[in-house]
Amino acid sequence: MKIRLIIFNSSVFGWLLLSLNLYAQIASNNIWQADLNKGKYQNPILYADYSDPDICKVGDDFYMTSSSFNCVPALPILHSKDLVNWRIINYAIPHFPDEYYNKVQHGNGVWAPSIRHHQGWFYIFWGDPDRGIYMVKTKDPESAWSTPILIKKAAGNIDPCPLWDDDGKVYMVHAFANSRAGVSDVLQVQELSPEDMSVTRNRKIVIVGYPENFTLEGPKFYKRNGYYYIFAPAGGVAEGWQMVFRADNPFGPYEGRKVLEQGNSPINGPHQGGYVELDNGECWFVHFQEKLPYGRIVHLQPMSWENDWPIIGYHPSEMAVGMPVTMHSKPNIKYKGPKFELPLSDEFNQDQFHLGWQWQANPHNSWYAMNERPGYLRLYSQYHSQTSKNVWEQPNLLLQKIPGPSFSAQTCFDVSQLLQGERAGFIMMGMDYAALNLENVGEGKSKLKLVRNYKAHKGNLEEVLLSKVLDKQTIWLSMQMKEGGTTTFSYSIDGKNFNPIIGDFTAEEGRWIGAKIGLFSQKNSYTGPVGYVDVDFFRINNFE
Repeated sequence: MKIRLIIFNSSVFGWLLLSLNLYAQIASNNIWQADLNKGKYQNPILYADYSDPDICKVGDDFYMTSSSFNCVPALPILHSKDLVNWRIINYAIPHFPDEYYNKVQHGNGVWAPSIRHHQGWFYIFWGDPDRGIYMVKTKDPESAWSTPILIKKAAGNIDPCPLWDDDGKVYMVHAFANSRAGVSDVLQVQELSPEDMSVTRNRKIVIVGYPENFTLEGPKFYKRNGYYYIFAPAGGVAEGWQMVFRADNPFGPYEGRKVLEQGNSPINGPHQGGYVELDNGECWFVHFQEKLPYGRIVHLQPMSWENDWPIIGYHPSEMAVGMPVTMHSKPNIKYKGPKFELPLSDEFNQDQFHLGWQWQANPHNSWYAMNERPGYLRLYSQYHSQTSKNVWEQPNLLLQKIPGPSFSAQTCFDVSQLLQGERAGFIMMGMDYAALNLENVGEGKSKLKLVRNYKAHKGNLEEVLLSKVLDKQTIWLSMQMKEGGTTTFSYSIDGKNFNPIIGDFTAEEGRWIGAKIGLFSQKNSYTGPVGYVDVDFFRINNFE
């Protein structure tokens, strides 16, 4: 794929010429708003890559977590008062204790967590595909969580979910990753010790999905009206469906039903998630939709019960299986407080950047500073052995999720303190990526480069598509993404007059995650002094 370059001067931002996206008009952040007011909401409730979501209800509060893979901090904790408007409040893992994650481990790390509350404690269980099943806990989800405990050392044991039974016993259901365990499409229930959640010998394969329900994974465990329920997706990420299995004993035998599929809706693969029941009896199910390059975005479906089987989504009597709704009445919750939203823009005027940012690996304090220059993020240039090829393995990429169907992002770099052989980048990151890079060439000048990499994960070299010397060292950079992922870049030397570079680069997902946007500073030598770039701001807006 080639990028066609057209460079022209304009007294207005280039992205003002692009079409508005009708779905992204109603929001204080101008990107996407699920809450339509007047008692209605639209899906997705989170137009961002919070994949494999799970939720729990504690009093009048709802909490969600999701897969974070190799990204750090890991295990995001989201909070809502109404199931529609969400904010991110914490991460359960600020830093992986395992030094393995000091290097970029694309696609590894935290897989399909579950979050539960029991006797005053919040618990999160998740699977690391190469190590086994971990657990953390806390009494306050906004404060520190415990150090991760490996409760079951077993490569390929993934997607765990605990269940505290009425008699005090604790069980866990989990799936298997064929790539590590040599088995898939089956679910196992295992009894745990109530004292420390360690595994016992009491375990059993309870469900075999293949062939009807291939790629059976991501189970969630519940008990209701005397039945044990396992909610589990099948059929694969992009085109799968949601299954529910029930039994009167945690070890089965289980009978199953398909309860949610795409049908004639535009929402493909509506599956993998969890449900909550309100005090008034309403039930609601969250799940993801694979929507590349956005990742796995989160939807909310109404749910009810009939003969002790769940009915999810739109389900007229003539339909055997429910299908997802795109718009619906909001949950009947009498919350009148402010609407929550996810953080997007960052002025870098606090002691720390906002919770939307993640690194590609365990961060080090030497990578950045927030207080050396008030109102700026300072990124120190870092070396990696693959620097000469591309940034796929570069750990100090500071990235955030794509925030909605279409958007513009703008930043401002001061590169006057970059050294020879260093570059600062503004990037749309994925297995394919494109970036605007700046170098300090001395005499008050900088060099701007537009680079692109196709299949970076295969070690391919970058292509330089534009190289231009600028007469300033403080440069404004902008990217604009249209719905579907077409991304263009522009730059300015005064923050007012932008020079768009229009091409047909299409954002590409990463390893199990959506494309991400962000910043980095890189050097081509392990030894020698270290320079830096000062970043004034990072602002996200819709096309205007």
